Amino acid sequence: MIFFRVTNSINIKITDGTILKYNRFKAPIGIENETIYLTTYDDFNDLKDIFSKVDKNKYSAKSINEQSVLKNQSFPTQLGVIVENENIQRVEFEDLKFLELKEQNLLNQLKSFHKSSIKVAIIGSLGSSISQMISGMAALRIFYDKLKEIYKVVKLDIYIKASNNSYYNRDKSIYSTQEYINDILPLAINSKTICEYDYFVDNSIDITKILDINPVDAWLFKFGIDYKKIPNLEKFSQLKTEHFELTKGLKERIQESKKRGKLLLFHPYSANINKSIPQNFAIEILKGLIEKLDDYMIVSTLFIDSKIKADNFLDLSAYSKTIEDFIYIVSSSDKLITAYTSALHIADCFMIPTVCIATFKEYEEQLKYYNYTKTIFVKDSSKNLSKFIYENDILTINKFEEWKKLKLEKIVELLESF
Repeated sequence: MIFFRVTNSINIKITDGTILKYNRFKAPIGIENETIYLTTYDDFNDLKDIFSKVDKNKYSAKSINEQSVLKNQSFPTQLGVIVENENIQRVEFEDLKFLELKEQNLLNQLKSFHKSSIKVAIIGSLGSSISQMISGMAALRIFYDKLKEIYKVVKLDIYIKASNNSYYNRDKSIYSTQEYINDILPLAINSKTICEYDYFVDNSIDITKILDINPVDAWLFKFGIDYKKIPNLEKFSQLKTEHFELTKGLKERIQESKKRGKLLLFHPYSANINKSIPQNFAIEILKGLIEKLDDYMIVSTLFIDSKIKADNFLDLSAYSKTIEDFIYIVSSSDKLITAYTSALHIADCFMIPTVCIATFKEYEEQLKYYNYTKTIFVKDSSKNLSKFIYENDILTINKFEEWKKLKLEKIVELLESF
């Protein structure tokens, strides 16, 4: 977490139209101050870039020694793992894995036991991707439940990166699926506002990049909870969808398709190309599914091949325009076949049987609490003959050898084993 001030007042408009106001610093530092701000390390760097593009000579963000702000007696108590002087440690430890993380006990950190109601601020997101956030929200729900065992009312607000985050609306939509979250707000937050909270959690550092354990366990560790003592059956994520505003016609297309057969969502592509099913193989798998699974309506939200037309194939790419649309489509499916994408994380929230085609060996740890997912591992046997540090596709051999060994019969057999 970074504490900072700005040299001149400036307003920044974020993607949902909200105006973030940063006012020129006015002393003193050690009391509730509307001109002292705190945010995550990534958001702070985004702000510095924005100021530089506007006028680097006039606008700048200057970090402040955090101890001068934290000495304010009204400042809330920090919960979970604490990383002090992050700005300095980031310079010293370029690789975050070298950071020393001291295990904490959430119950021992609590102080306001006499209160019946508390406010808690979560500073920073639970990762940057849909998959990361959904996994992390299982831990956040458990954290909230632990607080609810002690306090009658827990108001939990989450502050997420906004200044230069083109996915702010998407991220906000994902967190809005959690009933226990009171409000989702944009970073940064000023010193006066943070002092209105009883407790806060600093998520400036993504704990999953430091700990080589399941993401849910990593975030439980961050929140000061012994993940080994939490039953595996409690480590699930859930998504509330009743408030969704869907693209016009989507619900009708889904309902109409369900009359024709069970819905099987095929989702072969990830934002990470190394986790995607190669296009040629994705096309062949889709053709095979259409031919062999007469009792299913095969559904896709991705553009795979314009030449593929069939009575039992439904292309919903024109209807999947928002994250809410996509979650609704996944939740409406009877089964899934997917690469390692957000689709399988969403599907698990709705207990939908899923066949995941994974391409990285850590998948077992990542999916250890997913009871409705069965996985086919496709090993990367490619070899790069380039003598340079950068990759050269021309000099990469055996890139698709393992994919050639993947048989449609194996996928279908696993699908039908649920």
